Parts: sequence; structure tokens; C-alpha cells
Amino acid sequence: MLENKFKTGLVKDLKKRFPGCMVIHLDPNEIQGIPDLLVLYRDRWAALEGKKTGKASHRPNQDYYVAKMNEMSYASFIYPENKEEILDELERSFTIARPACFSGGE
Repeated sequence: MLENKFKTGLVKDLKKRFPGCMVIHLDPNEIQGIPDLLVLYRDRWAALEGKKTGKASHRPNQDYYVAKMNEMSYASFIYPENKEEILDELERSFTIARPACFSGGE
């Protein structure tokens, strides 16, 4: 399966599984290695880097940004072989209660 075809189907699956979510295609020319998709759902977000297979090569900085964004919220590489597992993880991430963040306070 071509990566582009996989991502098109993935966006449809995300919108079906998370009604009302926004899926934004990020510009790889803006920041080299930034994940392909930003998923906004309720008060949560996730970043997904789509690959055509689990063996597909990673571009420079992709591992760094996926790891960094996963520390912030949720981010992962996703491909046909792990799609259901990642969507299940994403669902758990979107439903787990997190402590409120307060800016500028102690």
C-alpha cells in the first residue's frame, strides 16, 4: 500500500473513531522531521507519523520529534501493521484524565 493511500484511510478512520476531531496535515518543510498529522480531540492532542510499512525508513529528526511530542501528550509512528494498536492507545490517551495545567502559577 502506498503511504499516501494509507494516510488518506487513516484520516477517515480517525474522524470516524473520534467524532468531531480535527486532523491537520503538518508541513514537513516548516520543521524537518515533524510528524505528518496533528489530531485535536476535545481538550487533547496527538501527533502521528504515517509510514507505508513498519520497515519504512525514518527521515532525519523524525524519531526525535515523535519522542519529544510523546512526552508532551501522545505521538507515535503508525503503519498498517500497528494501526489498530496505535488507535487503541490513542483512544486511551484521549480518555485518561490528566491533572489541570496552570500557567504562571505555583
